[in-house]
Amino acid sequence: MDDEATGWTPLMSRRSVLLLAGLILASLNMRPALAGVSPLLDEIMADMGLTPAGGGAITTVMVVCLGVFGMVTPGLARRIGLDRTLFAGLLLLAFGIVLRTVDGVFCLYLGSALAGTAIAVLNVAMPGVVKQHFPDRVGLYTSIYVSGLVAGAAAASAFVIPLEQATGAGWRGVTAMMAIPAVAAALLWLPQALRRPEGSGGGTRPFAALMRNRVTWYVTAFMGLQSLTFYVVLAWLPTIFQEAGVPAHQAGYLLGLTNLTQVVSTLAVPVHAGRRRSQVPHVTVAALLTVAGYTGVLVAPTTAPWLWVIVLGLGQGASIALALLIITMRAPDAASVTALSAVAQSFGYVLAAVGPVLIGVLRSASGGWTVPLLAGLAACLVQLVAGVFAGRPRPD
Repeated sequence: MDDEATGWTPLMSRRSVLLLAGLILASLNMRPALAGVSPLLDEIMADMGLTPAGGGAITTVMVVCLGVFGMVTPGLARRIGLDRTLFAGLLLLAFGIVLRTVDGVFCLYLGSALAGTAIAVLNVAMPGVVKQHFPDRVGLYTSIYVSGLVAGAAAASAFVIPLEQATGAGWRGVTAMMAIPAVAAALLWLPQALRRPEGSGGGTRPFAALMRNRVTWYVTAFMGLQSLTFYVVLAWLPTIFQEAGVPAHQAGYLLGLTNLTQVVSTLAVPVHAGRRRSQVPHVTVAALLTVAGYTGVLVAPTTAPWLWVIVLGLGQGASIALALLIITMRAPDAASVTALSAVAQSFGYVLAAVGPVLIGVLRSASGGWTVPLLAGLAACLVQLVAGVFAGRPRPD
């Protein structure tokens, strides 16, 4: 059978390969600028003369930008199209990464803010890009880009210090290197950006109507709560294990294992869930796995810690993949997906930012980890309820 009979011409094949490669490389850039800060933080603080609060503010600035500036993405997409919005986000990300390596605290924070803003744009745009280019295969391509997102974060956390030691570049040099894949992704995405936008990319669906839709708030609650329970683990899991008697280096490995395990569920779950009208069963299993992981850490943190972090990774990887898949499936077109993505991720990240702080306050007030982990379990159960409502199919 020839190419014309299949409708698959060499030009279409090359374009499809380029589109897929651009999507993957863009997704790999969605977390390293954030995840790569923590391993270098002591070095940055010493070099810049920052207090612990000042060092923590680097990440805080980025997370705040994730919650605040995602809302600009639908308007930008209406004006220039989703593909050009993604391209602009990648360029801004590269610029912000480089800027924060310039001498001076002001550039450090401004560069971090610009990088956080760029990630916010990428976060919101990506579900719309998937809906626009792959409307009949949103599950598959959601799994691809979410797995890239998770893998990029894990790679940055794991390899930034070895890369610094291998190159002798110092924190500034190794941080600047993170701009290279962002520029490469932008160049790979350039052919998409140069094409005429498909429709407006942002549509005209008013936010007022979106805000009045109960599904919007179910999706937003699910997005925010699964992010909250994830960031609690990211911030406190090594400390919990260490205070239970696990050596510090093993506690770090356990956190890395839970992040690595997430890739498994982000690859598999959206493909399966995307073929179903209802994602309620998947949401339920993901939440119950997360509950099981939290419970294991609470009840027997030193008995089988590797088992608890694997269960946590499977549950939390599935949860983030489902949250982003549901955003794509609960809106009828790329414009509506982008608007829903903006609301869900902006409000969701603001909610998520409360989690680690609240857990820290509960730890200080109670003198132990029982009360904080019970609060985390309660959040998992509320996540389950929100996910059940969000996972129900949209009426035809």
